[in-house]
Amino acid sequence: MDRKPLLIVLGGGESGVGAALLGKAKGMEVFLSDRSPLQEKYRRILQQEDIPFEEGQHTEERILAATEVVKSPGIPPTVPIVQKIRAKGIPVISEIELAARYTTAKLIGITGSNGKTTTTLLIYHLLKSAGLNVGLAGNIGDSFARQVMEDTFDYFVLELSSFQLDDMYQFRADVAVLLNITPDHLDRYEYQFQNYVNSKFRIVQNMRPEDVFIYYQENPAIAEELPRRELAVQALPISLESAPRPGGFLRNGELVASAARTELRVQTADLPLQGKHNALNMLAAMLAAQAVGLSEEAIRTGLQTFRNAPHRLEPAGEINGIRFINDSKATNVDSVYFALESMTTPVIWVAGGQDKGNDYAQLDSLVGSKVKALVCLGKDNSKLINYFTGKVPVLVETQEVDEVVAKGLELGEPGDAVLLSPACASFDLFRNYEDRGEQFKAAVRRQAEKVRTQPKQ
Repeated sequence: MDRKPLLIVLGGGESGVGAALLGKAKGMEVFLSDRSPLQEKYRRILQQEDIPFEEGQHTEERILAATEVVKSPGIPPTVPIVQKIRAKGIPVISEIELAARYTTAKLIGITGSNGKTTTTLLIYHLLKSAGLNVGLAGNIGDSFARQVMEDTFDYFVLELSSFQLDDMYQFRADVAVLLNITPDHLDRYEYQFQNYVNSKFRIVQNMRPEDVFIYYQENPAIAEELPRRELAVQALPISLESAPRPGGFLRNGELVASAARTELRVQTADLPLQGKHNALNMLAAMLAAQAVGLSEEAIRTGLQTFRNAPHRLEPAGEINGIRFINDSKATNVDSVYFALESMTTPVIWVAGGQDKGNDYAQLDSLVGSKVKALVCLGKDNSKLINYFTGKVPVLVETQEVDEVVAKGLELGEPGDAVLLSPACASFDLFRNYEDRGEQFKAAVRRQAEKVRTQPKQ
């Protein structure tokens, strides 16, 4: 009797547990290993499903007996156990690669250094609000593998990080979206930008002539890389500078998208997402929706009813005519550029945190024209202070989020905006960018209540 294939899953988070469940459902022998303690909810699922696991260690002998290994995207390829697995010639794949084997759904994959979550959620919203039977997965929401166990969806919209793409080989997207490539996560790529570019371009691997590839043609890294590759796909560029047809572009406050024979035009003033970066996100989503056959009316309605995920230029409240905006997800300089570019009023900019090797030079013109004060929120603000001294009229620093709001009110006047767009990771003062954003919003609420209850002079 043949022995069942042994699937080893490294990492016991959402993707790892999903992969373990799918492996068991497909008749494999499964073992999950995590060097850290598991969350209680995942431990309980594994116990209920009678899937053997270990936590707080990796038992090499057991792991190296694998037929195949599914690795969590959070585990770097340089850790010793992964290197030993590869040295034995055991295939290492991602949960996305595993799950894609077992679905008949059409796959829409989205990647990019910035904007991929917004674009993924928007495409999902367009398809779902149009009545299509669609799932949401990848770097967002519930595990792709877990959802594939039922395989009841006709479409999946997948947000794909470079870490997930690194361990994908046979996966093929019916529609692939590449929004941009700017330096990020270079510590995972031997500090070689080209390695990161190669990772992002894995989204187009295995695509066929009938498949659709949507990309931002003015992104320098994409523009430089495309001529090196022979892609036999339906290419749909999006642009802020020209008018590609077929493709998508912004002109005179109007989004124009043509993926097939029809051309869809939508006024940006009517839409909840604003700014040039969101114009690109919306153009990509419009083209993806056209590519799967959505009507003009369905796309227009979906764009107007969309609500973005938290911490992305999210309105956080207004006090004394000063708007507070939570853009805590902006953890790199490129994201801050887009945020500042979208602002139409004077800005008190809140930045700082754990620096990622930032080069702030690209912000000079926007800071010069839009920022009236910089509030540094971090344990070590020296790099921000050294760079922006003399470039902004007022520069202050703090480690308290309540003081950020107080400084915003002190430095601002009616019509101004206080923009939390940090350009840095959050781990010096906060658990993550969500924690930073939630604390900022809570501080705005507290200050608003204080102002509301103060006796009138």
